[in-house]
Amino acid sequence: MNIVVFTGAGVSAESGLGTFRDADGLWEKYRIEDVCTHEAWLRNPELCVSFYNARRRETLAAKPNAAHEAITRLQRHFPGTRIITQNIDDLHERAGSTDVVHLHGEITKLRGQRSETDTVPLEGWEQHYGDRHPDGTLLRPYIVFFGEGVPYFEEACRITSKADLLIVVGTSLNVYPAASLLHYTNDNCKIIVVDPGEPAMGDYRNRVVHVKEKASTGVPSVVDALIRENQ
Repeated sequence: MNIVVFTGAGVSAESGLGTFRDADGLWEKYRIEDVCTHEAWLRNPELCVSFYNARRRETLAAKPNAAHEAITRLQRHFPGTRIITQNIDDLHERAGSTDVVHLHGEITKLRGQRSETDTVPLEGWEQHYGDRHPDGTLLRPYIVFFGEGVPYFEEACRITSKADLLIVVGTSLNVYPAASLLHYTNDNCKIIVVDPGEPAMGDYRNRVVHVKEKASTGVPSVVDALIRENQ
């Protein structure tokens, strides 16, 4: 069985990482225009570096939760399972998962100005403004800012189009283009959505099994059931 897992902020939130869109989320404390656009980077790069340094500290202090661990267990039981995430943290990888496609960048990496994907790893939490990429350009956080292209979206679409089962976890399905991944599923693909809220499932609602639980309880139960069914 070809399984794809698509995760959003709800998974990271249960590890204590702040989300952006909740009522008490990061956008209540920071303006998008000040820290997460290319114009913000040009206008005040030091503020952007400081903002993402703080996010990086939080990420490094966080630990994978039961949802991350269950997804790793699923991947080990069903080799070839792919993970697509909107999250910029490395909690999937720290839980032991591989083949993770990060749509919106990775907080533990930096990039230059010439290439969207030519990244360098960052040791620790602190980026020093003024450091340069091997290509000579100024390093910036490896984050897809609002208004920028999503470089791995086409790859994510290809992966999703081959899925027999798509498991969507902890996302409102309101952030585009990522939310449009459901449009790339084939007609025979089963869809399971794990989220305590009401994600925007649109025309796919009749095809979806909605597990109305938070990620840390819903994902382990879904994974356990899949493993039992395929033993």
